[in-house]
Amino acid sequence: MNQRTMITAAAASLMSMAMLSSPALAQNAAKEKCFGIAKAGQNDCANLSGTHSCAGQSKLDMDKGEWKYVAAGTCKDMKGMSMDEAKGGMMKKDDTMKKDDMMKKS
Repeated sequence: MNQRTMITAAAASLMSMAMLSSPALAQNAAKEKCFGIAKAGQNDCANLSGTHSCAGQSKLDMDKGEWKYVAAGTCKDMKGMSMDEAKGGMMKKDDTMKKDDMMKKS
């Protein structure tokens, strides 16, 4: 295989990969992360607390730190939360746990 053929093949490969990834980007734009709606084992990726980093690893139904992609604008209808709301809920929970731990030590 000569150099010209290799360059042509590489360029064609890169162009086809770029074309395949474009619909995925457009598809993700029409979706949003919705926290607190995923059933156990059905989350889409890492949770807020950082205890796992992969899809399908949630342990509880409707855990506020787990999320799923949903069609944009439908999260509230599903009684879910945005990332900011979920982070706020996680912070309050963490603060309560810290206060409980301090009370036990006293």
